Amino acid sequence: MIRIGIINISDRASKGIYPDTPGITIAETLNEYLKSPWEKEYAVVPDEQSIIEQTMISMADEKECCLIITSGGTGPAERDVTPEATEAVCDKMMPGFGELMRARSLMYVPTAILSRQTAGIRNKTLIVNLPGKPKSIRECLDAVFPAIPYCIDLLEGPFIECNENVMKAFRPKTA
Repeated sequence: MIRIGIINISDRASKGIYPDTPGITIAETLNEYLKSPWEKEYAVVPDEQSIIEQTMISMADEKECCLIITSGGTGPAERDVTPEATEAVCDKMMPGFGELMRARSLMYVPTAILSRQTAGIRNKTLIVNLPGKPKSIRECLDAVFPAIPYCIDLLEGPFIECNENVMKAFRPKTA
């Protein structure tokens, strides 16, 4: 079974002040993209670096998620620490993900340069940080997801098959 972690990083959502719309958006988007059956590990946590790190480590090491997608905490504000947490738990950083997400977002808003989305690898788990706004989540996932199944292949994870009518994964012909 393909196991994917979804973490919404938000002080207010973690306290129940407002609904977890970003996390729901990620799950709905994955349901559209994926033809392979999958199950989610889900968490809503506050903007606290140690809690974010612990949640990522648990999802990667204990729950064996091949992919963890986070939302929120990627801006310049003092409490935005998701990229720092990701860097702290990863063995390798994957800067191309953040570069592509910012390039895509710049097509819509000039403030995309303020975003610090990133991605990295912890053991055999790909961790991708998305912004917190649902519209931006979809735009960024549409941009980077074609490379994610092949990245999971390279990490010796499960084979992820996409619904080709919605999302076409790219795998080199020699793969």
